[in-house]
Amino acid sequence: MVPRPQSSAAGVLALLSEPEPLLKQHALKTLTALVPQFWAEISEHITLIESLYEGDELSAEAHDAAALLASKVYYYLGEYDEALNFALGAGVAFEAESRAPGAEEYVETVISKAIDKYIEARAMEQLDAGEKIDPKLQGIIESIFRRCMADGEYKQAIGIALEARRLDVIKQIYENTQDVGLLSYAMDAVLDTAFPLAYRDHVLRFLLPLFPSPSSETRSPYVYSITRLLVTLSSAELTVPLITALVPKESLLAYQIAFDLVEGGAQDFLENVRTKLPEGQGETKAVYDKLRRILLGQESIKLYLEFLKRNNKVDMLILKNTKDTLEARSSIYHVALTFQNAFMHSGTTSDVFLRENLEWLGLATNWAKFSATAALGVIHKGHFEESMNILGPYLPHAGGADSGIPGAAYSEGGALYALGLVNAGCGSGRHVEEYLRSTLKTSQNEVVQHGAALGLGVAGMGGKNAETYDELKQSLFSDSAIAGEAAGYAMGLIKLGTGDADAAGEMLQYARETQHEKIIRGVAVGLAFMFYGRQEEADQMVKTLITEKDPILRYGGVYTLALAYAGTSNNNAIRQLLHIAVSDTSDDVRRAAVTSLAFLLFKNPAQVPRIVQLLSESYNPHVRCGATLALGIACAGTGLQDAVEILEPMTKDSVDFVRQGAFIALGMVLVEQSEVSSPSLASTRALYSKIVADKHEDPMARFGAALGQGLIDAGGRNVTISLQSRAGSRNTSAIVGMALFCQFWYWYPLAHCACLAFEPTAIIALDGTLQAPNFDFISNAKPSLFAYPALTKPPKKEAVAKVATAVLSTTAKAKAREKKKAAAEGADAMDMDEKADARKDGDVEMKSEETQSTPKRKEPSFEHLPNFSRIVAAQVPYISFPHDGRYQPVRAVSTKSVAPKMPKSANRTPTLGLERHAGGGGILILVDQRPDEEPDYIEFETQTIIAANQAVPVSDDRPAHVSEGRHISLDESAPEAAPPESFEYPFDNDS
Repeated sequence: MVPRPQSSAAGVLALLSEPEPLLKQHALKTLTALVPQFWAEISEHITLIESLYEGDELSAEAHDAAALLASKVYYYLGEYDEALNFALGAGVAFEAESRAPGAEEYVETVISKAIDKYIEARAMEQLDAGEKIDPKLQGIIESIFRRCMADGEYKQAIGIALEARRLDVIKQIYENTQDVGLLSYAMDAVLDTAFPLAYRDHVLRFLLPLFPSPSSETRSPYVYSITRLLVTLSSAELTVPLITALVPKESLLAYQIAFDLVEGGAQDFLENVRTKLPEGQGETKAVYDKLRRILLGQESIKLYLEFLKRNNKVDMLILKNTKDTLEARSSIYHVALTFQNAFMHSGTTSDVFLRENLEWLGLATNWAKFSATAALGVIHKGHFEESMNILGPYLPHAGGADSGIPGAAYSEGGALYALGLVNAGCGSGRHVEEYLRSTLKTSQNEVVQHGAALGLGVAGMGGKNAETYDELKQSLFSDSAIAGEAAGYAMGLIKLGTGDADAAGEMLQYARETQHEKIIRGVAVGLAFMFYGRQEEADQMVKTLITEKDPILRYGGVYTLALAYAGTSNNNAIRQLLHIAVSDTSDDVRRAAVTSLAFLLFKNPAQVPRIVQLLSESYNPHVRCGATLALGIACAGTGLQDAVEILEPMTKDSVDFVRQGAFIALGMVLVEQSEVSSPSLASTRALYSKIVADKHEDPMARFGAALGQGLIDAGGRNVTISLQSRAGSRNTSAIVGMALFCQFWYWYPLAHCACLAFEPTAIIALDGTLQAPNFDFISNAKPSLFAYPALTKPPKKEAVAKVATAVLSTTAKAKAREKKKAAAEGADAMDMDEKADARKDGDVEMKSEETQSTPKRKEPSFEHLPNFSRIVAAQVPYISFPHDGRYQPVRAVSTKSVAPKMPKSANRTPTLGLERHAGGGGILILVDQRPDEEPDYIEFETQTIIAANQAVPVSDDRPAHVSEGRHISLDESAPEAAPPESFEYPFDNDS
């Protein structure tokens, strides 16, 4: 017989009132199993169950059973805090329940509440503001740690330990496993989530000594982790001992760490490390001299400049087609082409397009002229040693703007801005900042002041120079709308990430008092830069700004929130931005809130399409526009298909500026993608060409398509857009650059700042002399997967079809008679011809069969690449250095292991354990395994980098005045080309 299902727990509940303890104990155990089915009925007797738990008449076992029953009843009632309290009293009964089938959901919920309560109690205990932790709660947490370690769930245990501030558990796990990867995991976890800054730094200082000493023999990937840790802490006191411990035995690794620090470190941090390095003696002195030169930062810039010049693959036909279809006399179209050319040639130092289109260039007027001159800074970005020579003819001079020459102010202001862009990241170490500061102080023209202020902000970014800040403040207080706006941006850039409360309060007060919207906007965004990376320290300023009546200040509050928590994926910050995106009364603020999601989530690009999917379908076009830029910035360089699938329909939006945003975003997402890796690339390029050429299309959409063309081919097709460094830390320059780029909505010249986010993707390998040897490494992937896009083909000239000539019928009959007669007379000859034709046809037929039987050549699965080759982000895991080769890198090329594949016929074996990171391989230091052989070095076109005993180029002794002449010579990018002749720039003819 099948047992009848139980329909009520009343019979068992009645046993709870029996005087016999054994019956009560039996009832408690039975009811525990019945709770999922009869919890509503049992809950009516919860008071009795609690009294049994609190009484003394039952045994310890029954006491625990009563607590467990009460806990489960409260769980089903949704009272999770009460469920946890009784579970703590259940003792061994709860531990037994955790192993019972069917109780997983209950146990997981209670444990989750226990962890939350323990974390809260630990935080209060750390502040000495709470009572001691309940020993029973402590016991549950300890059992969780033991179980995680027994099951090998180390990452789960580390996550709980970090939140509970139990660093002893992390140390215990590492001592038991000796797995350095778990230390890196702990570091990433504390950096990529919004832990308080003080606790974050405490954890990093705790982890640093646990990492084993780096060695070039193991080529360990954890060198990336050490670099990221040091860059985040920005502590010279921790960095210098680590570097000096490597000298002289591991000098090559010291050079590598120095180059890696330069990539992510702030200017003041690198300067502190340089000054605190010892002088050394003998062999060590030469090593320390090289380290100081590397930490100056300019050698890295020179190397990337050389790479971009050598590998320039700009498709000039795209630029030509854009120029031919956009009306140059329209300011918006002239600016669009200026940006496109600047982005495509960024860092290549190639001005071929400008030379060939001087007439077009001369059509620029007013602020279009400002942008066109500033574009030289984007093209020559990093060419700091020649910046004064290149821009000299356009910089302020006697008889210029301040003397009233019409139009001179725009070219002079643009040149000052360009000077800052060329020297971005290295301006404070040269006379450039001093020159710009002097010009700002002495000029009376607000356009020139605007350019000088922007140049100062970009060149001195993060330098914290007090004198520069004071000069900018004076410019702000002059209450000039044009100069004041730039001063507001620049003041924030100079004090980037300082969180200076006094300076912020002063700026905010002035923004409330001034009547100029431009100044308010400059100050609002400047405040965002000031609180960059400050996390909870920025909360009060954010709260103040987003409750302001002025929408421009609320706009600044949105960016302050986004930059303060940049890269952390902080849930509270994301919720706050989403709330503002759907509730604020200002369209500008709502658009900014959606765009700002990108700055929080760029380390998790795959999440962004899901988050902005609904926003991209909003009724509000400003929200839709924000969604496009959020996708573009967060997913830049990834080729993420989910992002492309959202953006492609938005290129057909009914609102022009939404289409503009979609075109720009597609260019960011698909930068450095190939037609094999991204199926949407060809159609996107074709769409750009179609929109740009369509004279009936809206100007804003055509503007966006032109910018998209520039971004998708940025840097001569050799750069990506990445907001994190190769080591995984935040790329400060790129984040700032993208935040400024977003302001092009109000002020077109700020679009040039996108070049600050352009990261060259290359493997640049140097030996111990810091020179680049000629050698090959291996890419273990099909060449087409990461190939450059094919160049645009010029349109084919269509052949003119010949019209058939009319023939009279009598003429046709006469020709037919002649042909018949000739055929009769030459019968024998015809027979011979037929035999010859037969042989000939046979030969052709055989050849055709032979051709058809030849198999199509199979594409190789790997390729050899020379030093200074482009290596895109997705290609890095496939790079290997042959074991039998002369050179090996001192550290792993990347951070995530991939097993590369090569055909068995290949003579070289790939190196295993390579990892992927945000960008290309970067600058690598090589170990020469055959030092007795004479090396073959690459000759540089730009300038030879550090030689063994070369003096340190600490400063530029070139006088800061401008040459008398008004002509300029700019370098061509093609290696085989002779130096170009000087030419007269159209802007020189203002007078």
